[in-house]
Amino acid sequence: MKLSRGIALTIFSTCLATHSYAADDWRKLDPENTLIIDSSKGRMIIEMRPEMAPKAVERIKLLAREKIYDGLQFHRVIAKFVAQTGNPNNKDGGASAYPNLPPEMMFKVPYQAVDMFASKSSDTATGFLGSVPMQTMPITDAISKSNGMLRSWGAHCAGVAGMGRNEPRDSANSELYFMLDASRRLDRDYTVFGRVVIGMDVLLNITHGEPPANPDIMQTVKIAADLPAHEQPQAKLMSGKALEQLIAKKRREKGGDFSICDVVIPAKLN
Repeated sequence: MKLSRGIALTIFSTCLATHSYAADDWRKLDPENTLIIDSSKGRMIIEMRPEMAPKAVERIKLLAREKIYDGLQFHRVIAKFVAQTGNPNNKDGGASAYPNLPPEMMFKVPYQAVDMFASKSSDTATGFLGSVPMQTMPITDAISKSNGMLRSWGAHCAGVAGMGRNEPRDSANSELYFMLDASRRLDRDYTVFGRVVIGMDVLLNITHGEPPANPDIMQTVKIAADLPAHEQPQAKLMSGKALEQLIAKKRREKGGDFSICDVVIPAKLN
């Protein structure tokens, strides 16, 4: 996948005093849709959202369970932009033995399923599906014209994970990319399936290069549900009133410059 460079936006810190929030302000990740990448730089935990890209999530689970991803390189890593991996040949343009996937750049979800709206307007709305930032058509349209279904797409903010592809829009196969910074020009052009919720520091430390001289690798890639219960990471994400307050605080700080990418939902491991 050849994503071109974009203007880097600022990554906002999520270093919060998590002990100040109540227990019901945190939700557990679904083990069946939690991807664990143990890399040569450390562990990353990704929340996958099949509502956004069911075929992509299904493919990632299949390849992880077949251990196709184990040992693959981060073959293209561009500072303040993207880290790419997941091609069995460790190069752009590679693919698994399975057929290419259909485009899943756009999806529809019930507007009640969106966990938290960061902003609303007569033109569009922005919010989160779990930890993953998204943008939608106006909520009023969903209610009045689409039986409550929001026509939506993933927002390419820092930590967002998607499916790499070649030039054709239906050429996604096995390649994964992880956003090192925000690049919203990619919205609606690539399939978003999740977001790194633990290990953003690891992702930002992956060795850069096109290709890197000494590339980092994904040592193992697993689905949390496949691990024994005592080995499953107990990751939780902020939710409820605490998240409402966080969004409101960030909006006040940024004013007219506020963007969905200004909010990274805090996560913690028990």
